[in-house]
Amino acid sequence: MTRNVVLGAIAGFFAAASPALSADLPVAPEPVDYVRICDAYGARFYYIPGTETCLRVGGRVRTEFRVRNFGEAENAWGDRDTDGYQWRSRGYLYLDARTATEFGTLRAFIESYITLTNASTSTTLDKAYIQWGGLLAGHNGSNFDFFTGYAFNAQIESYSDRKLNQVAYTMAFGNGFNATVALEDRSGREENIAFNGTNQSYGGTRAPDFVAALGVNQGWGQAQIMGALHQVYPSAAYNGLAGRTEDELGWAAGAGVTVNFGGFAKGGAVSLQAVYTDGASGYGSTGWNSRITDAVWNGSSTETTKTLNIFGGVTLGVTDTVQVNVEGGYHDVDGGTSAYDFTQWDATANVVWEPVSGFLIGPEFQYRDVDYSRSSGLNDTYELYGTFRLQRTF
Repeated sequence: MTRNVVLGAIAGFFAAASPALSADLPVAPEPVDYVRICDAYGARFYYIPGTETCLRVGGRVRTEFRVRNFGEAENAWGDRDTDGYQWRSRGYLYLDARTATEFGTLRAFIESYITLTNASTSTTLDKAYIQWGGLLAGHNGSNFDFFTGYAFNAQIESYSDRKLNQVAYTMAFGNGFNATVALEDRSGREENIAFNGTNQSYGGTRAPDFVAALGVNQGWGQAQIMGALHQVYPSAAYNGLAGRTEDELGWAAGAGVTVNFGGFAKGGAVSLQAVYTDGASGYGSTGWNSRITDAVWNGSSTETTKTLNIFGGVTLGVTDTVQVNVEGGYHDVDGGTSAYDFTQWDATANVVWEPVSGFLIGPEFQYRDVDYSRSSGLNDTYELYGTFRLQRTF
């Protein structure tokens, strides 16, 4: 009996002690899902821990060797103090944050890059905007611009491709139709204002540009018609020379279309766009030569510059890994006085090889011809450029 009492006491002791002993032992933590995939906005989005905001991080590395203008004698190679080549490397960072709200998706987007050209470094905030439903505010591509090229367009551009501060609202009507109205920073569209052969500047900003566009995007392709109002606001120095205030209202109107087609391994597309400007030459092209103006003093008053711009291109996915792009543009400029009249032709062609998804290699060749009026006193010129690029997007 004594034995049974002792064994019972021992069993009771361990039974009483077991909770305390268990509490002293390490406990395996509950598994935590630190990274949750967010599939609401496409691939590569993840939830920011502790929030319902989805984030996508991306980037790009680009390096290219540029042969500068080797056209006629007055070129980059004919001037001893001008770089005949440029070696450029650029690193991009993209951040795209999106949150679902009862009023639509709230989005914040940043695109920034650092560029090293020869021995010179610069940093650029290319895009930074907030988007909430149809409202967009911040730095982004202009709502006027439609066709912005298929090729690299590394050194010259035939079209308008401007990024600037803006506030815009886009209304979607269904079936791919939409309309946009926007206020955009005027300073991003300013060109020269000339007085008796001397380029003068704009005065301070007073009114932003007003831009409106109506577009459609469907399976066959897309199209857009657009217009803009632009304040031509000469500096005090210009008005002093003129003897009076010489403000003008400039405007631009255009239309463009892109048509998709098959027949190649990765299909293709062709685009055509026309833009007319009056006192708003910056809407006609990003790649003007230095003779371009928004307005010119004609001897008795300020005359706004008129431009007609027609440009387009074709892209062909000839194989699963090879893309061929050809583009061109024609620009006719009525500068207010014959001394500022000229025509400009641009052409670009490249071949791009993509051996691995997101990795591009290819050469590009560009040509520009500028024919000046006789009264300008300038000789007609042609320019030639070459670029070889490697680019990895991730």
